[in-house]
Amino acid sequence: MAFFIGRDKEARRAYGFDEVSIVPGNITVDPEDTDTTVDFCGYKLRVPMIASAMDGVVDTKMAAELGKLGALGVLNLDGIYTRYKNPYEQIEKIVTATDDKATEIIQQIYKEPVKEDLIYERIKEIKKEKVLCAVSTVPQNAPKYIKIAKEAGADIFVIQATVVTVKHYSSKYGCVDLEKICKESGLPVVVGNCVTYKVALELMEIGACAVLVGVGPGAACTTRQVLGIGVPQITATVDCAKARDFYFKKTGRYVPIVTDGGMITSGDICKSFVAGADLVMFGSGFAKAKEAPGKGYHWGMAMPHFYLPRGARIYVGTTGTLKEILFGPSKTDDGTQNLVGALKTCMGNVGAKTIKELQLAQLIIAPEIKTEGKRYQKEQKVGMGK
Repeated sequence: MAFFIGRDKEARRAYGFDEVSIVPGNITVDPEDTDTTVDFCGYKLRVPMIASAMDGVVDTKMAAELGKLGALGVLNLDGIYTRYKNPYEQIEKIVTATDDKATEIIQQIYKEPVKEDLIYERIKEIKKEKVLCAVSTVPQNAPKYIKIAKEAGADIFVIQATVVTVKHYSSKYGCVDLEKICKESGLPVVVGNCVTYKVALELMEIGACAVLVGVGPGAACTTRQVLGIGVPQITATVDCAKARDFYFKKTGRYVPIVTDGGMITSGDICKSFVAGADLVMFGSGFAKAKEAPGKGYHWGMAMPHFYLPRGARIYVGTTGTLKEILFGPSKTDDGTQNLVGALKTCMGNVGAKTIKELQLAQLIIAPEIKTEGKRYQKEQKVGMGK
């Protein structure tokens, strides 16, 4: 339903994670009998969760650990690890910077050019651990980097920007032919980000093997504040999943939808799948792992931009090992650990044995769901100074 807001403009109501809730099913399933395995770009992932291509979240060691646990980490080819032989010296500068200097220091660090030999070297480091290797870059670097990535043995190539469309106009430079890259590169290509049915469908039509959904919802992203653009993740996921379903009926080719960003708890992850996601991607949840290179700090991908930064450095803390965050046992009660266990339990409560069945569960609009009857929890947190 659309509402008129004046000047003949319509505004559609959209929904985020905190405004909806999942309805329990008519039958239930033992969580041990559920299967979270998904197909992604020709590969099977036991854990349908991807760590974002952010320098405070994924380095080569983190990518290897994620792969061994059944998930996937994406390495940023435009980041610190391909600019510096010893990237950890630069990370130390970032995590020790004062709040008022953090953006400036990050901008200086990222002025160092990317070295193509380091792209090759980092991919080799990941592949040496016998896990899937996924790497990411911005569209303008994709034609050059994808050749190096393929030669080095990468398995999945991600082309990612704040907003990606098939149709792009510029009077100053030639546009990247995304369709040519998708169909002729020889690697599965994931493309994003988008939030609408039309763009998601067009990205599928040019050959993307998966589509990233989300503009500005990430914890370290300030795009929504700086540019004023974005669509809440539940609505964005529903719309893009509808495009996926239409495209599948039309062509027989299934293109997974990846809800990217905005998830704070395991409940948000579960809601993403019910909204239609095949996988989820996030950064802050993984940045809390002891293995994360950012040492509890997390910074936005567009933060280093020399002209208009659209990210922030935030402190999320270190709460446990990567294994604890994914599989428990959980030492927290806030839905930030044992994410897979929470997902399987949710699946059991709605009667879904697989992720595809979970997508069929019902959502309701319930903006008070997180606070109803929770007065004592709120009072306790206030008393503890949280």
